[in-house]
Amino acid sequence: MRMLSLSVDPFLRKDWYDIKAPSFFDVRTVGKTLVNRTQGLKNANDFLKNRVLEVNLADLSNNQEDGFRKIKLQIQEVQGKNCLTNFYGMDFTSDKLRSLVKKWQSLIEAHLDVKTTDGYLVRVFTIAFTKRRQNQVKKTTYATSAQVRQIRKKMFEIISREASSCDLKELVQKLMPEVIGKAIEKHSQGIYPLQNCFVRKVKILKAPKFDLGKLLELHGETAADSGKTVPGSKDFKEPAILDSV
Repeated sequence: MRMLSLSVDPFLRKDWYDIKAPSFFDVRTVGKTLVNRTQGLKNANDFLKNRVLEVNLADLSNNQEDGFRKIKLQIQEVQGKNCLTNFYGMDFTSDKLRSLVKKWQSLIEAHLDVKTTDGYLVRVFTIAFTKRRQNQVKKTTYATSAQVRQIRKKMFEIISREASSCDLKELVQKLMPEVIGKAIEKHSQGIYPLQNCFVRKVKILKAPKFDLGKLLELHGETAADSGKTVPGSKDFKEPAILDSV
């Protein structure tokens, strides 16, 4: 007679962990992730670390206008049931990119590798489109190849200036209000009027050596444990002499 093997639900062996976003986002608790419970030499923390999660910026900022941006977060430390994450990249949703591309205009793209002040090597991708001049009769708004080269040169200058003069945290804070895109639009007016200037993608190519103290600072915590105060020599009082023991 053949014995029937009882199938065990795999979810009984798993635990839920909370995902915590860095403090520069308005919403800190992003969601939950699942991992197999620690068993023998297999530690759950090792399976959680370096996981990359994709979150919509609208969920992190409580602003539906940011819904076309996707933020990547990487789990770098696990404390209890909390996974502490750091910024890992940014991208546009495909529907937003498709809505920007239209006929009768020029599309200008540029990308540059920049090193932030805290040692992150970041690749920044920008995108821009030409627009009609005031009182323009002509149907098309095509820029010449020479104008495209000049605009791309301006893009390189602005990306380099804005990204290399700040750390990763400040760079992420510049991406949300589109500081770099507005600067490109403003400085390119003399070459050709632009519209829809965005940083469409950010990739982290190389990160510095992991520092727990810096990660805890990003999450509004401190690495040092304050503990209890130890009484010093001034606080010490000699006990009274006993008559009998």
